[in-house]
Amino acid sequence: MRIHILSLFPGMFSGPFDESIVKRAVDRGLVEIALYNIRDYTWDKHHVVDDYPFGGGQGMVLKPEPVFAAVESIRGEGATPVILLTPQGRLFDRAVAEDLAAYDEMILICGRYEGVDERVREHLVTDELSIGDYVLSGGELAAMVVVDAVVRQLPGVLGAEGAVREDSHADGLLEHPQYTRPRAFRGWEVPEVLLSGNHAEIEKWRKEQSILRTLERRPDLLERADLPADKRMILDRIRKGDC
Repeated sequence: MRIHILSLFPGMFSGPFDESIVKRAVDRGLVEIALYNIRDYTWDKHHVVDDYPFGGGQGMVLKPEPVFAAVESIRGEGATPVILLTPQGRLFDRAVAEDLAAYDEMILICGRYEGVDERVREHLVTDELSIGDYVLSGGELAAMVVVDAVVRQLPGVLGAEGAVREDSHADGLLEHPQYTRPRAFRGWEVPEVLLSGNHAEIEKWRKEQSILRTLERRPDLLERADLPADKRMILDRIRKGDC
């Protein structure tokens, strides 16, 4: 997969993308990340990328010319997603990450200042994404979140087969509790079932804990989750106090 990122501050990506899973994916040739400075697509000697909003108001607005020029220099003939990171976009979640991972290429535009000229929204981008109901200084941090979540979905990126399917939100639920050595720490013991070697009971416990944790912490997820019959039965038992 090839990911193009347009930003006024491309240097912000050097740290996060030089570590951990994203770096390993790049090193193994599973993903290629290309950074572009929007200022490089201006024509004036001062490389001006923003201007005052028509009609007055606070702040500055990203001009359309350099954004269009940057995207058009990258985009080929295919249906490449052109995504604007903005607080006004639809909420980014696991399902969106899975959809984007199916593409061979995507372009991310990092918004700044008071936003972009509306003609960018209307005639250039194909989607707008937000990572939450709050405002950041720019779209760079949001782009990092999107890239990390999408890269995890690519085949071969995670070492363990099926690891993605076991993540939180993989089936609409939060992940079950995890434990490792030591068996006892400050008097707190690992649940006995995890030491039993009974894989069927361990799997049952994990499903119960996943549903219980979701019910306690994110009941809204359960309202949207399309649970299989076995997990629906566990949820019913939990609600009746049988678990």
